[in-house]
Amino acid sequence: MSDALLQEDIENQPWTYADYKAWELKPGERYEIINGEAYAMSAPNAFHQAMLMELGKQFAVFLTGKPCKVYPAPYDVRLFYEEDESDDTVVQPDLSVVCDKEKRGKEGCRGAPDFVADILSPSNTAIEMQRKFNVYREAGVREYWVLDGEYKTLTVYLFEGEKIISRSYGEKDTVPVAVLDGLAIELEPVFTE
Repeated sequence: MSDALLQEDIENQPWTYADYKAWELKPGERYEIINGEAYAMSAPNAFHQAMLMELGKQFAVFLTGKPCKVYPAPYDVRLFYEEDESDDTVVQPDLSVVCDKEKRGKEGCRGAPDFVADILSPSNTAIEMQRKFNVYREAGVREYWVLDGEYKTLTVYLFEGEKIISRSYGEKDTVPVAVLDGLAIELEPVFTE
């Protein structure tokens, strides 16, 4: 699908995963769909990618030989999976951990991952991040991390039913991952430029 057509239709049509799969995007173009609305994603910068690699490495080393798997973006997460592809929310978190083998489809995650991390970019808006926070919580993600490379901070959200627990950490901290007993992430190498 061309950008012109997408821009023209974006306000007129709720999108589904089936639509999303049919889009013919240029190399490097990425979109997310949240509640039927399409959102363009800008390319991450080098520091963002370095943070993602270090974070992903720490998760991957810990999860070697364990049933949970870690997936970096781009990785489609269909939060409200429907087999007929009528689901209208497809996101690409920077990092996802999926423990339920049944949720790991060839195309990506079918349902809510156990853990999601997003690394802020200059293009992220407060509205976008609130939208993602709400949809992750509604879908049943259990732990959500938001990393800010500019300020070298991490905010952790634990969703326990209606209860939300949040904690903030700085670049020198080591942070336990609540959904993966025994894993603690060292933030200093994650935030090293």
